Amino acid sequence: MTRFEGRTALVTGGANGIGRASAIAFAEQGARVGILDIEEGPLAETAEAIRAKGGRVVTVVTDMRDRAAVKAAIGQVEAELGPIDLLLNNVGQTARKNASEFLDSVPETWDFVVDLNLMVTFYVTWTVAKGMKERGFGRIVNISSDSTLVGERSIVDYVAAKSGVSGFTRGLARELAPFGITVNAVAPGVTNTRGPKQLPKEVYDAALAEIPLGHLAEPEDIANAITFLASQEARCITGQMLTVNGGRIFY
Repeated sequence: MTRFEGRTALVTGGANGIGRASAIAFAEQGARVGILDIEEGPLAETAEAIRAKGGRVVTVVTDMRDRAAVKAAIGQVEAELGPIDLLLNNVGQTARKNASEFLDSVPETWDFVVDLNLMVTFYVTWTVAKGMKERGFGRIVNISSDSTLVGERSIVDYVAAKSGVSGFTRGLARELAPFGITVNAVAPGVTNTRGPKQLPKEVYDAALAEIPLGHLAEPEDIANAITFLASQEARCITGQMLTVNGGRIFY
């Protein structure tokens, strides 16, 4: 496919899971792809998978919470691939091993979760969208979560941060629409990435039982939604959140 021929896409957190699947999908559909991630080994593997299919890719090992490093990494991608037309703000995670009931949590954990999921999305978008505005074109897709619709226990910091991403998406969509830029979000449910694979069997089975379709989404399912929202087919869609969760909850 040549859906994104001549375009440059930037994917944050693109070494694994949804980010990896999306970076590969952008490349398969004709885009030049820049990928930022802190994990050097998986990042190199993703880049090799893209090059093996004839795609053009630039990777930069980046601590996404380091603003100076992020700015430099974006500059490197644009220097090598050209101005960024398509942005996927994918990087983010729960507190993982530090997750707990809210009253047992600590402010340092909140800072990490909100910074990585929300403030990094702010900063990357703020850095990239200025050029999009000047050129009169851009597609921004942010990763939210269907946990914002459910109100998951034990990850309320993550729910709050991803709710912020959803609100950011709606507000920014109105600001940037006059400049030919769309801003949308995808809200995955439980997806077959490394996180769920590490869950205890009883927790995994309980999550699976909540999904009417009877199976977890694959990273490629989320990537399909992302590339659609970044495409010309979705040129009249902005400020929306597309939930991809097998029917666990409706939006």
